[in-house]
Amino acid sequence: MMKPTDIKNPNYFHKVVDCQWACPAHTPVPEYIRLIAQRKYTEAYMVNWESNVFPGVLGRTCDRPCEPACRRVRVEEKPVAICRLKRAAADNKNNVDSYLPEIPKVKNGKKIVLIGGGPASLTVARDLMPLGYECTIYEKDPKAGGLMRTNIPSFRLPEGVIDEEVDRILDFGIIRKFNEEITSLKNILNRNYDAIFIGTGAPKGKDLNIKNRYESIENIHIGIDWLTSVAFKHTDKIGKRVIVIGGGNTAMDCCRTSLRLGGLDVKVTVRSPKADMKASDWEIEEAELEGVPIFDNHSPKEFVIDKGKLKGVIFEKMVAHYDDNGKRTLKPSGDEPVLFECDDVILAIGQENAFPWIEKDVGINFNEWGQPIVDKTTFQSTLSNVFFGGDAAWGPENIIWAVAHGHQAAISIDNYCNNTDLLDRPDPITNLMSQKMGIHEWSYPNDISNSNRFAVPHADHKLALNNINVEVELGYDEKLALDEASRCLNCDIQTIFTENLCIECDACTDICPVDCINFIQNEDEDSLRKSLRVPAINLNQDLYISDNLKTGRIMAKDEDMCLHCGLCAERCPTGAWDMQKFTYIETQAKEIKILDYVE
Repeated sequence: MMKPTDIKNPNYFHKVVDCQWACPAHTPVPEYIRLIAQRKYTEAYMVNWESNVFPGVLGRTCDRPCEPACRRVRVEEKPVAICRLKRAAADNKNNVDSYLPEIPKVKNGKKIVLIGGGPASLTVARDLMPLGYECTIYEKDPKAGGLMRTNIPSFRLPEGVIDEEVDRILDFGIIRKFNEEITSLKNILNRNYDAIFIGTGAPKGKDLNIKNRYESIENIHIGIDWLTSVAFKHTDKIGKRVIVIGGGNTAMDCCRTSLRLGGLDVKVTVRSPKADMKASDWEIEEAELEGVPIFDNHSPKEFVIDKGKLKGVIFEKMVAHYDDNGKRTLKPSGDEPVLFECDDVILAIGQENAFPWIEKDVGINFNEWGQPIVDKTTFQSTLSNVFFGGDAAWGPENIIWAVAHGHQAAISIDNYCNNTDLLDRPDPITNLMSQKMGIHEWSYPNDISNSNRFAVPHADHKLALNNINVEVELGYDEKLALDEASRCLNCDIQTIFTENLCIECDACTDICPVDCINFIQNEDEDSLRKSLRVPAINLNQDLYISDNLKTGRIMAKDEDMCLHCGLCAERCPTGAWDMQKFTYIETQAKEIKILDYVE
């Protein structure tokens, strides 16, 4: 028999809000989308800023783990454009200075050094500065921002957006040590900082050791280094024929950048089948819309050199074989090799950690892949006062993961500096509040939009390809943002069932549009899932189980299918069902102020 659901468990309804659950920083997605629908863009921006720190950046570049989880895909193909709505809040907000936390003029005496000025380090500093810490950032480049600035082209992420959101944190009073590359961790340890955070990313691009690799060095480029050179305007041109080798988002950025720097014949080659490419679907789509062909199942075997000059690359055709467990093996097809002629090659085949500046005898242990051994909860290394986060911890991930790491590392650093157990993590802030206004009235719009996902307008194709600083995506205007926001199903408005008010009239089961409510005899979970009116096949989402009712039956609701439409609560004659807004705020090292400006 299944036990009644404990809805006081903070993770129960958190998990039902699929988008927020999937977000590494646990951004309250439905909350900020409702604010956008009310044209409260500044408030929507700040809801984002509290959790993900860089709404304008992420509204353009996030890899969107929230969108595949969106409940909208239960009823149609495409999810709500959560990421682009985040950008709409950033683009339309007013001045946010009055909402920012106050930074104490009198410090708490603790000094923190952050090595690397990327999103993880900036998040740590943002969380610790309001608590009175003195934070110093060392960054080898002339500006902070890390991969946001160096690896994402300006036609996707304008420099002004980076400057605004990075400077907002730096202006908290962070001590800036730019153009200073750390060459020795021992030197930092000897400066008596109370804690050290390492957020240096994964700065080493992988190379390709095939025949003639070093015969024409000036025309064979490492992708992330080349993008950095473009970002700082050291590189402003490329050959007319370009081959980009690699299938990730960096490869997509390299090929699209090449088009804007003079490339006329730009190709992408990848060893795997196209379906297995690591690049996000939308990044692949954007590259193809700009005319870049992708040649899958092509494995590079040799650079062709003529009189010391690069002439092309020879590729071997591959075939993918999958075993019963879905594990892929690539094998030569036996076809004749293919020659692609080119003037330049850009290698975008991956990135990895690099810590040549960390001495072997300082107490930091590394695994067999050269990654630091870091606790996945506390982000503490084997040297107690040194913490890692972002790509420096476990290799390349998206910006949103770096932010999530930064929040958790800041909690640990605060605990460490106060001699508190690092595993003593603060509980999230949660709340349930009824949304009933009248018999059939709710404090939120519960009518479901039937519109399909609205496309984001793009700049003129020719204009965009002729200027690397022209942003390709124009973002939603206010009307499109409102229309897209209306597609949200308000998954944080929960259906709350009160057993002693239920008269088992089954009216709610009759009106439920997806047949997710059941009055049924209790069984073990496997049997109960199969016995529901619509079998509950998604084992990753829970069943909402009531205590025994007067007839001995229970109420069992499949949370996976529920649309949060509120029809059950409208139809119930006794008020046994109520729609209650669930608030979940992941706590940080600083005081949360989100409830001060969200109604």
